[in-house]
Amino acid sequence: MNIYSKKQRWKLLLAGAATLIVIASLWYTNVLVKKIADQEREQVQLWAEAIKNKATLVNYTSELFDKISKEERNRIEIWAEASKRAITSTNDNDISFYIEIIAGNTTIPVIVVDEKENIVNHRNFDPEKSKNPDFLKNELELIKTINPPIELDIRITKDYTLHQKLYYKDSKIFSELKTVLDNLIESFISEVVINSASVPVIFTDSTQTKIIEYGNLSPDKADIPKYLETTIQEMKEENEPISVAINHNTINYIFYKDSELLQQLKFYPFVQFFIIGLFLIIAYYLFSTSRKVEQNQVWVGMAKETAHQLGTPLSSLIAWVEYLKMKDIDENTITELSKDITRLEMITERFSKIGSIPKLEDENITEVISQTLDYLKVRISKKVSVQFNKDHQVFAKLNPSLFSWVLENIIKNAVDAMKGEGVIMIKVTDQSQYIYIDISNTGTPIPRAKQKNIFEPGFTTKQRGWGLGLSLVKRIIENYHAGKIFVKQSDEVSTTFRIVLNK
Repeated sequence: MNIYSKKQRWKLLLAGAATLIVIASLWYTNVLVKKIADQEREQVQLWAEAIKNKATLVNYTSELFDKISKEERNRIEIWAEASKRAITSTNDNDISFYIEIIAGNTTIPVIVVDEKENIVNHRNFDPEKSKNPDFLKNELELIKTINPPIELDIRITKDYTLHQKLYYKDSKIFSELKTVLDNLIESFISEVVINSASVPVIFTDSTQTKIIEYGNLSPDKADIPKYLETTIQEMKEENEPISVAINHNTINYIFYKDSELLQQLKFYPFVQFFIIGLFLIIAYYLFSTSRKVEQNQVWVGMAKETAHQLGTPLSSLIAWVEYLKMKDIDENTITELSKDITRLEMITERFSKIGSIPKLEDENITEVISQTLDYLKVRISKKVSVQFNKDHQVFAKLNPSLFSWVLENIIKNAVDAMKGEGVIMIKVTDQSQYIYIDISNTGTPIPRAKQKNIFEPGFTTKQRGWGLGLSLVKRIIENYHAGKIFVKQSDEVSTTFRIVLNK
């Protein structure tokens, strides 16, 4: 089996294993996120039920205070009625009874005024402060804003009725109880936002627009009205608001949404996938770079060693040619031998340049290609027709020796692909910035799946091939000439390799 076929299978297996790991990781993370979300919602529901229960307690306390307030007004009305009866009654026993009722009011502050709003009587105010008329006047103005007055129409005679009004305010005990109720409601609102199971909450009035309190929101943004409005809208879309009746059936609303931790956990699988993917990409890049560096070292080492090993026998061959010239050997034999030695010198020069920075100069590509074809035509099958237009002169920066090596490898591979019979066409196109060299052959097409692998070291379709020719071609074009080489197209008609060089 070809090494690259094995490599491809291993890549697919590893990719499949990585995909399974990622899917399993994402699935398990999603399961955890769902469990945490369910638990958090259960906590929110428990918290909401506790809020409703406490709201019921607050409402019950408020109703109790309403009853106490009504009871105090009833007491004042009875007290006012007793005051009238005490003045108009002629029965001594009744008068004593009414006076006893009047004296029984020791807690509720009362002010009685005449028709002209002059204070004629008062009760249950601080004795020292009551000596100051301004104090009672100020208290009267305050009391008027608290409770409606009770009319005291006392009929003195048949023709004369005394018209008075009785004003009162809550007793000290009731006022203290109301303060307790207000504190209880305020404490309830605070506990709504403090004990909110760590989720962001906003407490609003019945219109859902006026914000009473909020909790677990960003301190930097919480004071921005627009931010709070936007957050309420988000909460409304995410969860149904909790309605709470507080104090005389006033309906307020609690908006909430998932905690910041849960929101982060929802995106965690995608972050995890990104990190795993990034890690795999970096790891692949590092391993690939390391492998390429290692390959480069092997290539350079092999090339240098080959050039060194060829140097000694080549020097010996040159000496033997000179010796044969002195022995009157046939001139044609010496000429052919000299050509082969020259060829070996070129090969040695090529190998010596691998790993070194080659010197690139403006060269006539047409001439370099022609010289290479002249050398190859006598060494390939006579059934292979090579077509190339020599008339067009094109110049580019290249190293003739290395570029000729590229052409030799591509043409030899083309001859093998055509099994020694077919047409090879070479076309040079001069563009404004680049020069395109297209080398086409009528041989067996290259499958699309293998078109990227043919330039890899060790890839070959030949039984005795080493898979180094096209790899060397790619290295010379891309590393030494800063160009590109790729399979432009390959089908049943022809296969075309394109070389791109800078001008």
